[in-house]
Amino acid sequence: MSSAPTPPAVREIADGYAFAGPALDLGAVLLDGTAYPDAQVRIPLGVLNRHGLVAGATGTGKTKTLQLIAEQLSAQGVPVFLADIKGDVSGIAAPGAPSERTGARAAEVGQQWTSQGCPAEFYALGGKGAGIPIRATVTSFGPLLLAKVLDLNETQEASLSLVFHYADSKGLELYDLKDLTAVIGFLTSPEGKEELRTIGGLSAATAGVILRALTVLVNEGAGAFFGEPEFDTAELLRTTPEGRGVVSVLELPAVQDRPRLFSTFLMWLLADLYQELPEVGDLDKPKLVFFFDEAHLLFKGASKAFLEAITQTVRLIRSKGVGIFFVTQTPRDVPSEVLAQLGNRVQHALRAFTPDDAKALKATVSTFPRSSYDLSAVLTSLGTGEAVVTVLSEKGAPTPVAATRLRAPQSLMGPIEPDALRAVVDASPLTARYRDAIDRESAYEKLAARAPRPEAAPVEPEREAPRAPSREPSREKEGVGGLLGSLLSNPTVKSFARSAGRQLGQEISRSLFGTSKRRR
Repeated sequence: MSSAPTPPAVREIADGYAFAGPALDLGAVLLDGTAYPDAQVRIPLGVLNRHGLVAGATGTGKTKTLQLIAEQLSAQGVPVFLADIKGDVSGIAAPGAPSERTGARAAEVGQQWTSQGCPAEFYALGGKGAGIPIRATVTSFGPLLLAKVLDLNETQEASLSLVFHYADSKGLELYDLKDLTAVIGFLTSPEGKEELRTIGGLSAATAGVILRALTVLVNEGAGAFFGEPEFDTAELLRTTPEGRGVVSVLELPAVQDRPRLFSTFLMWLLADLYQELPEVGDLDKPKLVFFFDEAHLLFKGASKAFLEAITQTVRLIRSKGVGIFFVTQTPRDVPSEVLAQLGNRVQHALRAFTPDDAKALKATVSTFPRSSYDLSAVLTSLGTGEAVVTVLSEKGAPTPVAATRLRAPQSLMGPIEPDALRAVVDASPLTARYRDAIDRESAYEKLAARAPRPEAAPVEPEREAPRAPSREPSREKEGVGGLLGSLLSNPTVKSFARSAGRQLGQEISRSLFGTSKRRR
């Protein structure tokens, strides 16, 4: 532990983090390579629903920062959700291993380090992995999120929304991908041709594009992610009888080669939470803190409607008591509309090896409040486990920018043994509830029962709706490009479409993402 007197500049920074209420301890103020353990950097527990960003180059310690924050949240009774992309977060369930390096770090930052794991549940998308399966029905997932998974353009995305509207209005339940395929197949069949005309805006060629994308998705094994029993996101809000928050870890190594799929599923979890949770305003502590790892994957290639829905969800979900931390390499990975809503920042080191790196560094520096640090120099010289921090105070004002040497996690820094992970999953009461897929009567069975079974009409590939070069489809064409394009460009209709819970006729009430409210 440093015995050097605390410089006035360090003391001034520390005063900005001297909160009266409960807070998470991040580490000690760092100045010119020296950590000052009597100058602590903290985050008030009550402002974590104002969201945050953890950023930094690969290998700078972002994962350990997530672990440090998550275990302190759990200790204070706040449930946590973590996505484990590479399989190295599972150690949060086991006590950490004491070491000389850990002891030295604890002494440098004034930490009373003890070895302790967290209560944890492990999940896996569709059972692709050792965790408890997480599935979503196609209806619950909604057209906007599914269009992102299928890589549809905006015209095709709008057409898919019409298919969902049709299925809702006709009582055709979309539980799994074969249900959706059956509905689209019916609409393009001779028997369904008249129905296709009634919904408007869906050409046989566009339907064929969507069908082919669905076929690819099924062939890649993604069909297992959709169906029943659907995961109830209320499971993420659990605490133990002792009052500790449960850490829910979504194991993703088995699907890390499908980034568009798993990042969109994470957004579905948030959208479902938004739909189900009541308004609570600002609480003394959040109901849940959700860490969205590899956040750039969510925004890459996203349509305008999708980005608007993300922005609205982030803006509104904080009043439901949920805090979101986006985790990525640079703030430039996050759209400015979303970045503006992230009140808490932990920025690890950045590299400046290329002109693009230099631009990213300059852009990152510009997002911080003014400080006495030369942030360009500091951000390129931080060591592993060090970061530049600024958070919101208890009054909602930004705290001083603080270069920080972070504390060491008290849980295991690395994956637990596979046998230990399986033991946790087998012992969970949720395993029996979600392990086995079920297949109730739905759109596929209802349409198959019709006689004769309709055959899909041939699709003419050359008439396929092209990816529109501009955001607004041409109004000279029929369907989405014509009448629907005109409607979608109307400000009144846009406002109406963005209003959650308003739909016509028998259509299921849907949220900003088009996800439906859970049927109890």
